Amino acid sequence: MSLYEAAKVIVAPTTRALWPPRVEGLHHVPERGPVILACNHLSNLDPLFLGVVVPRPIVFIAKKELFAEGNPAQRTFTRALRAIGQVSVDRRPGQSAREAMDHSLAVLAGGRVFGIFPEGTRSPDGRLYKGQTGLAWLALTSGAPVVPAALAGTDRIMPAGRRVPALRRIGVRFGEPVDLSPWEGQADRARARREATEAVMAAIQKLSGQERVARFASSVKAAPNGGPRLPAA
Repeated sequence: MSLYEAAKVIVAPTTRALWPPRVEGLHHVPERGPVILACNHLSNLDPLFLGVVVPRPIVFIAKKELFAEGNPAQRTFTRALRAIGQVSVDRRPGQSAREAMDHSLAVLAGGRVFGIFPEGTRSPDGRLYKGQTGLAWLALTSGAPVVPAALAGTDRIMPAGRRVPALRRIGVRFGEPVDLSPWEGQADRARARREATEAVMAAIQKLSGQERVARFASSVKAAPNGGPRLPAA
């Protein structure tokens, strides 16, 4: 039994008891072979809930700051992240985005499940923001199917200012793989990557029912007071 499987044996029952998930469309996730799970992003807990409901191990990209080595507790956490195959990425501008994509390709080449949040960061207000085109590059380069997913309610478990997690049901929905055949073989074209990404984001929105915003979530977070509230895309 792998460390991932051992951890899941302990974590999954507890998570399901505290936050019972309503799961729909899980049959869309193939039982074997490479697949990309593309999901909306509402909470830091999102990878936990996807990992609990999906039978197969999922590899996510985790921000480099989580892989700290400063004290024994941090080192233990870092070892655990690496043991279950999590990939670190430096999210500062101009850093190792390509290295992260290469790691992601290796995960898919090994026939594994790769989880990605195309918005790049958590939604600041519950709406669905513009997707990063690295998702399309990865899908078009690897040929792996992209299964859209949508989480609901995870942002209300531990909102800003709350110290004790709220106990509530959450929703997890999966859709059928997104048809990216119109852009096959065009991973090197920016327009094709954007159009393919938009197709995936549209599929996620159909599952989540969120209002869409034609702006990157990271730019909204960086703007004073979150910037102006934009209309739906």
